[in-house]
Amino acid sequence: MDKIITTHWYPENKLIITHISGDANSDDIKRWEQSLLRTLDQVEDNDTFKIFVNLHGFKAVNIDAHKQFRTIIPLTLATYGWKCGYVDLFEEASQLQLTNTRGIQCTAAAHAHHDETKMTLYESNYSRSNEHFFTDPIAAQQWINSMQ
Repeated sequence: MDKIITTHWYPENKLIITHISGDANSDDIKRWEQSLLRTLDQVEDNDTFKIFVNLHGFKAVNIDAHKQFRTIIPLTLATYGWKCGYVDLFEEASQLQLTNTRGIQCTAAAHAHHDETKMTLYESNYSRSNEHFFTDPIAAQQWINSMQ
């Protein structure tokens, strides 16, 4: 599978789409995180955004890369007032501080990943009206696009 590392801001829809796929090493994950942070900088102060986190086809090449990767979305979104539902899986979740960087608030999140077992578990246990988990990236994007 080809490697994809990209993040885009669509201001007309107040939507961020971030995508990483393929076999990713530590440098790839760092590039992806930087693309996410640069894109978040484009959101205007005191505005809102929704996010589509597309991890379909992503595979960390080793455990260190996976450890580096797994905290990026929950910790980054926490700085925009968003607690990802699945963080309750981890003991550290009780210490997660939600803030609003530059007054910006995340209002909805769609997550896509190819691991059907994981996404079914997340959807059944951690989804809510403004956060869902998908194995189909097209369905995830359609859902997040429908969120007002």
